[in-house]
Amino acid sequence: MDQIEDGQLSDDEFRDLISLLKRFCSHDLDQWEALQTPTPHGPVYINMTRSLPPGTDPSAFRPI
Repeated sequence: MDQIEDGQLSDDEFRDLISLLKRFCSHDLDQWEALQTPTPHGPVYINMTRSLPPGTDPSAFRPI
């Protein structure tokens, strides 16, 4: 596993993250992806899917 850098993302790093996520979703995401990563505050679970979760209003998501 790669070493995790300390601290918040810079504005440039955040823009890179969003750009890479959009590219991943456009070209690599099939139906869904489920990821987990450790953090100092406990694990974080990340779900990406091509379908809206049942009963969820699309406005609950922040556009990128």
